[in-house]
Amino acid sequence: MAAVEQSAARLEELKKITVKIKGMTCAACSSRVEKALAKMPGVHTAVVNLAVETATVEYSPARVTTEMVLDKITETGYQPVVERAELKITGMSCAACSARVEKGLNKLPGMIRAAVNLATEKAVVEFNPAEISVQGIKKAVEKLGYRAVPVDDRGAVDSEREEREREIRRQKFLVIFSGVLSAPLLFNMLVMVFNLHHYVPEFLMSNYFQFALATPIQLVAGAGFYKDAYIALRGRSANMSVLVVLGTSAAYIYSVIVTFFGHLIGMHEVYYETSAIIITLVLLGKTLEALAKGRTSEAIKTLIGLQPKHARVIRNGQEVEVLVEEVAPGDLVVVRPGERIPVDGVVKEGYSTVDESMLTGESVPADKKTGDEVTGATINKLGTFKFEATRVGRDTALAQIVKIVEEAQGSKAPIQRMADIISAYFVPVVIGVALLTFLSWYFYGAPGDFTRAMLNFTAVLVIACPCALGLATPTSIMVGTGRGAEYGILIKGGEYLERTHQITAIVLDKTGTITRGEPSFTDLVVAPEYQGREDELLEAAGRAEKNSEHPLARAIVGYAGKKGARLDDPQYFAAVPGHGVVARIEGRKTLLGTRKMMKDNGIDIAGLAQDIERLEEEGKTAMFMAMDGSLAAVIGVADTIKDSSQEAVTRLKKMGIEVWMLTGDNRRTAAAIARQVGIDNVLAEVLPEDKAGQVEKLRSQGKVVGMVGDGINDAPALVTADIGFAIGTGADVAIEAADITLIRGDLRGVPAAISLSRATIRNIKQNLFWALFYNSVGIPVAALGFLNPVLAGAAMAFSSVTVVSNALRLRRFKPDM
Repeated sequence: MAAVEQSAARLEELKKITVKIKGMTCAACSSRVEKALAKMPGVHTAVVNLAVETATVEYSPARVTTEMVLDKITETGYQPVVERAELKITGMSCAACSARVEKGLNKLPGMIRAAVNLATEKAVVEFNPAEISVQGIKKAVEKLGYRAVPVDDRGAVDSEREEREREIRRQKFLVIFSGVLSAPLLFNMLVMVFNLHHYVPEFLMSNYFQFALATPIQLVAGAGFYKDAYIALRGRSANMSVLVVLGTSAAYIYSVIVTFFGHLIGMHEVYYETSAIIITLVLLGKTLEALAKGRTSEAIKTLIGLQPKHARVIRNGQEVEVLVEEVAPGDLVVVRPGERIPVDGVVKEGYSTVDESMLTGESVPADKKTGDEVTGATINKLGTFKFEATRVGRDTALAQIVKIVEEAQGSKAPIQRMADIISAYFVPVVIGVALLTFLSWYFYGAPGDFTRAMLNFTAVLVIACPCALGLATPTSIMVGTGRGAEYGILIKGGEYLERTHQITAIVLDKTGTITRGEPSFTDLVVAPEYQGREDELLEAAGRAEKNSEHPLARAIVGYAGKKGARLDDPQYFAAVPGHGVVARIEGRKTLLGTRKMMKDNGIDIAGLAQDIERLEEEGKTAMFMAMDGSLAAVIGVADTIKDSSQEAVTRLKKMGIEVWMLTGDNRRTAAAIARQVGIDNVLAEVLPEDKAGQVEKLRSQGKVVGMVGDGINDAPALVTADIGFAIGTGADVAIEAADITLIRGDLRGVPAAISLSRATIRNIKQNLFWALFYNSVGIPVAALGFLNPVLAGAAMAFSSVTVVSNALRLRRFKPDM
């Protein structure tokens, strides 16, 4: 027990950061960074995702700092992405002030370095955006007694987009540069193939002319490959760039030797076109890949784009426009018709209707009056109103959604482990195969033919592509989770997206999942001795349930209040979880609850058996009311079924999935509800604390179980299930117990999530098959001498483009919702 507690304590002490990394080109790169981080003393886990170019590290703050993690990434030869901001600091009067601000900033978690200049009254900070934001830095300065205003308000998303666009522009320039210089070399190759020497000017065929064209390509356009290869080799690793450098350098250096010393060694043929065209094609492939990868994260960009840039707040009695980052909890915010609501809050003044379709999927605008909650990024339709900001920045519903999607896109699915294992050994094995190919051809295949051996050696090196293997899974996960978010399906990680497609049984909680969770009072059937005293019993029932939070209790209290009952507090009240309530009203002991409660207290209910049976067969919940030891009445309460429930159940059954209903209701009522929606398997009279046990029982039968509940009282069952689905709301998306949150509250999201999972896993398998098939066929073909190095380079360049493009097909996935 003590060991368990110590383990739990250690887990509580761990801290998690996510760092963006530049410079990774293939799975070997991400694997090397992951290994280096995982070996750091104090690091618990390290996961590097090539597709999103991030490292997620869990570590002990007592032994590791953010700066140490960033330094380790830099040591492996890659560049961690950090945010840089400039802030105007007001209120400083001397050097002691600036020193205090600088010292305070440098102590912040995630702060890499901060420098404060008293003369210019500015602070320049570099920080990890995953740990702290500009808003957090501002608050820290304000706590020190000064005020900070960002000089540059560009967000992290804009910075990332600019960085990506800058890199694509650079890649495009290099492609054009090398393409223009490669064109004459390609022309020369075609002349050689078709024996057209007599029809072209002699200088075009000159070795010196070809040398002049190929050298800038090799040393300028290919410089990035040399730099990347050097970094990899310095870190005792190898990646795609090592293969490109070895292959192209072999062809280039051989051609240079022949150009200047060929007459001495008796060789005349050069292969400048091989090295030049391979570099051009690989650059082209990388450019297309970068363009495609930019499109995989469009779901995140779309979500973030919903956030307004500015907000109008009341400050000192005046309405002023501020950046949305400057809105603080407690601020009074003004929203006019047609504007997006900037942050989450509660209406304080005014009335309007709000389009919440981006969260709920409901096309009809919701009425909002004083006291109602509003959610950031939804659209105000009609009136002007004022609301008090309650959740701002990273605490808003939109920020929570973005966070869940970002974490999911950065996670690894179990299916990726195979690709990771292969990628770790891929490049060294390929180099070994290439050397074996060279030696085999030089000594046995074509003895003494150095040229033939060198070309086959080059073909083997450039045909191999670890990139396709490394991108096969994460790109599909990115697109799949992003597509799900667009339909209100928030999947918390790649492992859950993968496991969902294996579900064979779905357990649906009744209240709030199949039904609306808003029961209404329908019947009051009194015992013979209480005939004519219906109003008295209704008032007693309302008073007994007044302090209960149960939805059925609220229905009784609400109805009693409408009928004018006097709802004074009972003299005594106690809730009996899963059974009902015990109260003392006007000196009389009153019980109101389930059949089991009556049985446990020796209350005979046979006198109203026919009425009870009728209510239950109508799908109503029968609540029994006893006073002073005898049955006084039976109250019927009905919860209306959601419009989408029957359709969702039908779809699940068509998908070959068993559907179960789980409820605390008695068997007859449960069976009636189940019949209405088409469910054949019913688990009735289950107490809240027993729900998890029922789920575990199904799992013990070999079923892969998905549990669907409201994410609060169903939390144990959600955790027990293989996959937990929480029926959430737009303002409550971070339900910790669930693996998948359906923020629109629509049960059709369950079959949609399973369909999305199946489509994503199918897509991943296609990608893995293509990557493995391509490499397993291409390498032997090249080794046997059947593949020209130029064609090998083209195939390598476009293999990763093919994988990413195939993943992008998931963007066309459209669930029936």
